[in-house]
Amino acid sequence: MESKKIVMRRLRDQAGFTLIEIMVVIVILGLLAALVVPKLIGRTEEAKKTQSRVQIKHLQQALGLFKLDNGFYPTTEQGLEALVKIPDTGRIPKNYRKDGYLDRVPKDPWGNAYVYVSPGTHGDYDISSYGADNAPGGEGEDGDINSWDAK
Repeated sequence: MESKKIVMRRLRDQAGFTLIEIMVVIVILGLLAALVVPKLIGRTEEAKKTQSRVQIKHLQQALGLFKLDNGFYPTTEQGLEALVKIPDTGRIPKNYRKDGYLDRVPKDPWGNAYVYVSPGTHGDYDISSYGADNAPGGEGEDGDINSWDAK
């Protein structure tokens, strides 16, 4: 019985963390955050630009399939929606796929519609995302991502 009391007292004395131990852990976490957070900040814009380039490539592939089936690209008036449902204006495709070429036309990573022009000034068509400001031109996060700039 006496040994049980000693064991219980030792367990009680060792239970929990001291204030100093907690403070050391908080300081360590703070130092880690100070090192890691600056490296992550700025990567979100880079990721959005990469996502936009990937989406443009995906749209280009769907446009290629549309042309392969129909012999022409959708007009500017028909837009990228022609990849989702058969257009009812302009030149009507005769060999349009039953399920279309895309489930939906994606928005760019900033939530804006891609700009599609056909015929384009840089090729058969031009696809652009105007970046965060949704206006032509700009630098940094406001810079345009264009189909003709793709690498």
